[in-house]
Amino acid sequence: MTARLIDGKVLAAQVRAAAKPAVERLAALGVQPGLAVIIAGDDPASHTYVRNKIKACADTGVRSELHQLPGNTTQSELLDRVRALNADPRVHGILVQMPLPKHVDSTAILDAVSPEKDVDGFHPANLGALVAGLPGVAPCTPAGVMRMLASEDVALAGSNAVVLGRSTIVGKPMALLLLQRDATVTICHSRTKNLAAVTRQADVLVAAVGRARFVTANMVKPGACVIDVGVNRLEDGKLAGDVDFAAVCEVAGLVTPVPGGVGPMTVAMLIHNAVNAALRSCGERGLD
Repeated sequence: MTARLIDGKVLAAQVRAAAKPAVERLAALGVQPGLAVIIAGDDPASHTYVRNKIKACADTGVRSELHQLPGNTTQSELLDRVRALNADPRVHGILVQMPLPKHVDSTAILDAVSPEKDVDGFHPANLGALVAGLPGVAPCTPAGVMRMLASEDVALAGSNAVVLGRSTIVGKPMALLLLQRDATVTICHSRTKNLAAVTRQADVLVAAVGRARFVTANMVKPGACVIDVGVNRLEDGKLAGDVDFAAVCEVAGLVTPVPGGVGPMTVAMLIHNAVNAALRSCGERGLD
């Protein structure tokens, strides 16, 4: 069996294209969606991610502003910057690029972002809405994964879904979104016993552990849909996901590549969320 690839680049372009009519509708109202990006320090990967996000904004007609701060920026200074952006009517979305410097309490910074401008979906109010099944902003990566599954008509109701990883950024919200679609969901982590036996039951397997090529072929059910969220830099400088791609492709039915899979969809859903935030600020109907 050779797995079919889910092309995140193509799907991401479709998501961005779908947002453009809303951007034009807002322009007729004299409003341009605005996204503020805060980055502190000189982490190379973070700067690469931010460049990709700013380029996607430009491609979609979203105004972006970069707040680049030194690595020794204090927590108080970061909080002041977030509060100023909360009060700025031209800014509809605020993105705080992770990781922040070690001396900063990341939770305090994320909690300071207004829930209405929390385009990452990390604020407790938005995470709580997700738990309760209420309207809110879903984190970009899990939301992007759901779009990928829908694009391939993956049947989720009644399926067995396994999520590797329990972070509040990916693992937990991913499980909640799958649960909302009536999947039977198992979350696995570092203390899970007989891990391969659990993952082999999965019709849908989402890997988000941050360990290169962690998911091997013997962990995958034949014909399963395998979603690789991981992005790991190898010693030779190349990127690898959490899935042993070549080997798993011989077992799975569907698989996402790294790069070119979930990553572009994460950026696309960020744009989607930013445009939605601008629409809500004008009392307009949001994007689906």
